[in-house]
Amino acid sequence: MNTASSKPLHPLKGVRILSLCLNLPGPAALMRCRQLGATCVKLEPPAPAGAAPGTSGDPMGLYNRDAYNELNQGVRLVRADLKTEAGQKALHKELAKTDVLLTSFRPSALVKLGLPWKALHKQYPMLSQVAIVGASGARAEEPGHDLTYLAENGLVTALDLPPTLYADMGGSLMASEAVLQALLARQHSGKGSLIEIALSDAAAYLALPRHWGLTQAGAAVGGGHAGYKVYPCKDGRVAIAALEPHFAAALGAQAGVAKPNVMTMFAPATHQAIAAWAQGLSRQQLDSLAAEHDIPMHTLPA
Repeated sequence: MNTASSKPLHPLKGVRILSLCLNLPGPAALMRCRQLGATCVKLEPPAPAGAAPGTSGDPMGLYNRDAYNELNQGVRLVRADLKTEAGQKALHKELAKTDVLLTSFRPSALVKLGLPWKALHKQYPMLSQVAIVGASGARAEEPGHDLTYLAENGLVTALDLPPTLYADMGGSLMASEAVLQALLARQHSGKGSLIEIALSDAAAYLALPRHWGLTQAGAAVGGGHAGYKVYPCKDGRVAIAALEPHFAAALGAQAGVAKPNVMTMFAPATHQAIAAWAQGLSRQQLDSLAAEHDIPMHTLPA
């Protein structure tokens, strides 16, 4: 049994991955593969003309150097302009010793770079490719980004931007999972395979709880259950996640809710009682109560 104290597993040890990806989803997938033990190489385009020495050709390196550094830690970086003969030579030198190629171009761009799957598979039959695209199938050429994929799946509220890049990061996990799938498939077939990962599909997967109605207004985890909600407190907010009966009972005992059950936790009076209780306590008091009475709560600033 693997526990937090166990030695980390490295199922990708000995596997070589070459990435041509820029920005976030592909580099995040490569970072995850490196954490799983893979030997990772990234081909970056040259820096923009007139840029300072050492400037990255990956836009992430220009607008958030800290993120760029973390994403590429432990990755061997190679500068190559794939539109030139020298760049193509550097690319194929790496491809000859690569197990999985990671890309995040539109299909038409891959063709322009001389990298359509049929040609790659013919030249390197053991090579697999994980191709990250915006949307799947016929929509793969459509422009889009994390925000548009979240919007089409009902994950954008009012005029607020989402607090993180869910489609990009969800897609990066799907891409690292696809690397494992490709390697397992190669063990059986003896050949490489192409797996397409769409960021729109990642957003749709993350949106399933909403699609099922679980997070819609009034649903159990959509504000209907009084024990699963964010309440104001004396000096901030408290997120409470007391869904299970024993957690709800512990919360009810502190908030003065008599014998809470599945039905009473949806009652307006229960919401009012917990709201009044939380409003009268500080974050420090609530944190102490959470630890003492085993209640899943986390306080936040106002």
